Amino acid sequence: MIERYTRTEMGRIWTLQNRYHKFLDIEKAVCFALAEKGIIPREAADAIAQKAVFSVERIAKIEAVTRHDVVAFTRCVAESLGAESRFFHYGLTSYDVVDTAMSLLLKEACGLLQEGLDKFSATLRSQALRYRDTVMIGRTHGIHAEPITLGLKFALWWDEAERHRKRLAGAKEAISYGKISGAVGTYAFLDPWIEEDVCQRLGLKPALVSTQILQRDGHAELLTVLAIIASYLDKIAVEIRSLQKTEVREVEEPFYQGQKGSSAMPHKRNPVSCEQISGLARLVRSHGQVALENIPLWHERDISHSSAERVIFPDSTILVDYMLHQATSIITGLHVYPENMQKNLEFTGGLVYSQGVLLSLVEKGITREEAYDLVQRCAMLSWEQGVPLKELLSREEQVNALLTPEELATAFEPHHCLRFIPFIYKRLGIEEE
Repeated sequence: MIERYTRTEMGRIWTLQNRYHKFLDIEKAVCFALAEKGIIPREAADAIAQKAVFSVERIAKIEAVTRHDVVAFTRCVAESLGAESRFFHYGLTSYDVVDTAMSLLLKEACGLLQEGLDKFSATLRSQALRYRDTVMIGRTHGIHAEPITLGLKFALWWDEAERHRKRLAGAKEAISYGKISGAVGTYAFLDPWIEEDVCQRLGLKPALVSTQILQRDGHAELLTVLAIIASYLDKIAVEIRSLQKTEVREVEEPFYQGQKGSSAMPHKRNPVSCEQISGLARLVRSHGQVALENIPLWHERDISHSSAERVIFPDSTILVDYMLHQATSIITGLHVYPENMQKNLEFTGGLVYSQGVLLSLVEKGITREEAYDLVQRCAMLSWEQGVPLKELLSREEQVNALLTPEELATAFEPHHCLRFIPFIYKRLGIEEE
């Protein structure tokens, strides 16, 4: 499935064809800037713009000899030019082209990731509204706690998605820089005006200072943001997997016509898409670590980052894009079982309302410690004997002396726990349109 996905729009960003196309765009922009400055003839810049072409296959053949991809690229392009080829790659070092092209590729990839995250966020918002009043048990430490609603889970995830949208926009800004500053960043053979002109043409900002490369903190910022987004999707996937357990079965990821869950057991409906997201998140997190390790390089540049970046940039952007699309499909088609939610809500015989009883007793004048011990004693008996908590409490003389049967019954209603759900939605800005 992942292999097929690399041939989609995100996958095509990372093809050699697109990479070398970006190289050529940069080289042409440099030629135009040089012509504007009068450093090379305008006719040469025009000829390069019109005639310069490349072939990925031809570059590969040249690179087999030169063992240098940019030299292979420039020589391949030179074969399509005449005398004007002497002005191609004029005054540049390889990474003026490579790093500026990488910024263009990452910026393009971020655009697709933003679209995917926008769609996922909108899906969560829709489900938050749809299931706002669908009551279910909340869990802490995996143990039943107090009632919540399914919509509140979606609202929580939506709120985080909105934060990730801001993080991704910031990371996109952080990598939207180019550099045309030469072998060690001193503009030895091209003045800074050329860099400013080229970056403006390409929709980038010129790095205020650079070495032979753009510094890797911006790249690490993007990769760590992708790792955070992947972990966020993992969190959602883990929650769905937990709620899909047979003995819980409150929600279930989509199971499609003709799908098979097991080669041995025909009854199986496994959360395979969620499990896939969890597995892929581990890869993206590891790539974030590699990006951090690429920050310290020798002096004005070494090449230890380059080989790793040829893996982590394409893989991370492709994987997160894929994970976002998978997660959107899961949330859109999620199977929800309110009847199981109600059954699980009642599973402990009212134990989940212990705090309500505790506070009702405190309001009647006894100390919190005394009330806590009384309710806990009955709760422990309820766990051991399977008798509903309300029934056990109703046998307590102290409870009957303080609470009427109606007041005790009210403490076991879920509505009191959920009365501020509308307030939370309003504060989030998730309201019916």
